[in-house]
Amino acid sequence: MVDLHGPEVLKYKVFNKVWTHEEKLELISKVIAGTPRTKVAIEAGINAGLLYQWVHKYKLQGYNGLVESKKKGRPTKEPRMKKSTNTLPLTESEREELIRLRTENEYIKAENEVIKKRIALRQEKWVAQLKAKKARIIKELREKGYQLKYLLKAMHMAKSTYYFEINRNDIVAERNQEVLEEIKNIFEENKRRYG
Repeated sequence: MVDLHGPEVLKYKVFNKVWTHEEKLELISKVIAGTPRTKVAIEAGINAGLLYQWVHKYKLQGYNGLVESKKKGRPTKEPRMKKSTNTLPLTESEREELIRLRTENEYIKAENEVIKKRIALRQEKWVAQLKAKKARIIKELREKGYQLKYLLKAMHMAKSTYYFEINRNDIVAERNQEVLEEIKNIFEENKRRYG
């Protein structure tokens, strides 16, 4: 090798040579013509195994086998989406479909917001009823002699919330009370036979 290429061949090469298709074809044709593969590889300064792969690809696929279509290295785990640079104009039917889908999307968004608000409203009503129930329970237990501060702490309720719930006038109960009084008056006027 030193006789053929000189002492430069023994130095470490920092970079790998990129072989063109024509250069590969020239080396392959020497091997096919009958020159030993190792001799051609040594003269070219490449590995004999690499030259064998080129010859094998050439025999299987012809000149197209020399063109590297496969990328080197490990393939990526997630294929990246390719951005298309050329966008074709929409046809009339595609434009109508796009408008219809956008309208439908807006309706679905509005419907979702309504559902969220209904759920929130239901939870608010439930919380309000729960506070009122807690206040009634505290009032009952307070009448049995328990101290208010301990009951409030156990129920996780603020003192102001307790007094608000206790003193709040229930409008429906007041209206029902008036109707109940009227029914009792009618019942008494009719000698307890009607009402």
